[in-house]
Amino acid sequence: MRTAITRFLQHMATERNASDLTIKAYREDLFAFAEWIGQSDIGRVQLDSLTPQQLRKFQAALQQAGYARSTISRKLASLRSFFKFAMREGLASSNPAKPLRNPRSNRKLPHVLTSDEVGRLLVAPPAISEAGLRDRAILETMYSSGLRVSELVGLRDGDLDFSQGITRVRGKGRKERISPLGSFAIKAIQAYAGRRSRSPESEKLGRSAPVFVNRFGNILTTRSVGRMLEKYIAKAELDARTSPHTLRHSFATHLLDRGADIRSVQELLGHKSLTTTQIYTHVSATNLRQVYEKAHPRSA
Repeated sequence: MRTAITRFLQHMATERNASDLTIKAYREDLFAFAEWIGQSDIGRVQLDSLTPQQLRKFQAALQQAGYARSTISRKLASLRSFFKFAMREGLASSNPAKPLRNPRSNRKLPHVLTSDEVGRLLVAPPAISEAGLRDRAILETMYSSGLRVSELVGLRDGDLDFSQGITRVRGKGRKERISPLGSFAIKAIQAYAGRRSRSPESEKLGRSAPVFVNRFGNILTTRSVGRMLEKYIAKAELDARTSPHTLRHSFATHLLDRGADIRSVQELLGHKSLTTTQIYTHVSATNLRQVYEKAHPRSA
């Protein structure tokens, strides 16, 4: 089984072009399953002889161990993908993970900032130093385009089109999409670019050089962006639940609050499924009453 898992991970890296984080998650999930198989009463078995009933025991063990429902669902998805690959390679005749149902999840509503709170956060970085200009440009870009942190740090100079007010974004699964760049974000990026210091290695990349760099002139890490944001969250006196992803949540919710249709928001966020985007309609529900009371002739 471990040999098959290694082959699957190589397939994901070379043929599917999966990200390092995706491969890391698959590796942890699948080797944890292999270890459980070896330690359980199932014992040593051939890959082709595993049954849905045996995999349900694994699912039950995860639940008893206190794993979150979302984590269990991810592990089951990893198993489905692995056995699908095993069938294609002739290592298994069926997919025993396919009949398993994910546990029902109690989806928490995302934490969202108000427009005033976003405004306070965006002006928190001092626009006088290179670092301050960079941090303001980062926050403006994340809110303007609804970017994930990984998408932000992956931006290259050649992705930006200021004349059209758009940027190319590389999302999950290396899928590309076009996202808008508002005027405030464009001005902030241009102000930062005028002061930006780059390493010799970045300079050689030309239009492929990263937009946002650290103090050594090299590409930023997602963790660096997280630490930067923590500083400005405290400065702006915002809720401690605020994270880099909060700006993405706020982007989607504010669009819906102001009349954007959900399918357009889905496209802007790069969501594969509309179901993922629909959570923001629940966040915006509090605004619906206000709209109703203002617009309906017999609301009162």
